[in-house]
Amino acid sequence: MRTIVETWPAEAEAVEPHGGPIFMDAELAPNRSLRNPAFIALMIAIAVISFIAGVIFITIGAWPVTPFFGLDALLVWLAFRISYRDGRAREWVRVDARDIEVTRRHATGHVRRFRMPTAWAALRILNPKEHHAQVALTVHGKSLVLGSFLSPPEREAFGAALKDAIGQARQTPLAQEPGGSLH
Repeated sequence: MRTIVETWPAEAEAVEPHGGPIFMDAELAPNRSLRNPAFIALMIAIAVISFIAGVIFITIGAWPVTPFFGLDALLVWLAFRISYRDGRAREWVRVDARDIEVTRRHATGHVRRFRMPTAWAALRILNPKEHHAQVALTVHGKSLVLGSFLSPPEREAFGAALKDAIGQARQTPLAQEPGGSLH
């Protein structure tokens, strides 16, 4: 299994967007299969089942087992809270003729920004069709992994869309500025 280690440096501050056409403006977010009303219904069902099982164990004299039924409900609730917190993570990918800008908001709320020149960026998809597939942009030996929380089919579709956007951006005359400067 080959993996890419992320080495692209973060930007110190937000950069003024380029005034040209935008070829991709995508927001990536992790999937969460259970919405809030279903979560509440599930937790109520688990609590009722745990309560009934606890009462049954008390009636047969196995009262020391009863606290574990509350503990399992608490652990399920905790696992879902962690999952929902992780679901707040986001990545925004913006491709124009000059730059590829990635803004990453972690589940904790911490925001990091990355920017690389479109003309030099190479897209790599490692281990496609596998669960641990990676979509990475590489420039001068430094890499940035995108959409690590996406499912393998979503990563593949995102990688294809990003490749198309980069190809279209490179075809525009704005990609090459006089004097060879990319910024």
